[in-house]
Amino acid sequence: MIMYTEYLKVLIYCLAVTLVVEILFALILGLRKKDLLNVLLVNILTNPLMNCIHPLILFEYGKTAQLICFIVLEIVVVLVEGFIYKKYLNYSKINSYILSLILNIASCGLGLILNYFIF
Repeated sequence: MIMYTEYLKVLIYCLAVTLVVEILFALILGLRKKDLLNVLLVNILTNPLMNCIHPLILFEYGKTAQLICFIVLEIVVVLVEGFIYKKYLNYSKINSYILSLILNIASCGLGLILNYFIF
């Protein structure tokens, strides 16, 4: 039971870091409040899936497979979020897929740095 509680804490932590970073970067890029809500909701959908799948690959297949899975999942996340942003955001300064890429590079980069120092 303790392991599941700790894993849930890690998932919540990862989601929180992602939301803070991506909302901050979205604000810097000039997204409006309505669009920020979309960024928030999209990440609530994609982040937990990402953070549940790739550790399973590590435990089952090892570090090399986890790295490949991580890269593939990040590409899928960027594409899915870009598609959703294109459909629902009222933002035209940057292509929706580029916006998704920028936000995900920021949150993933900081997440990797924090993971290196904390976990």
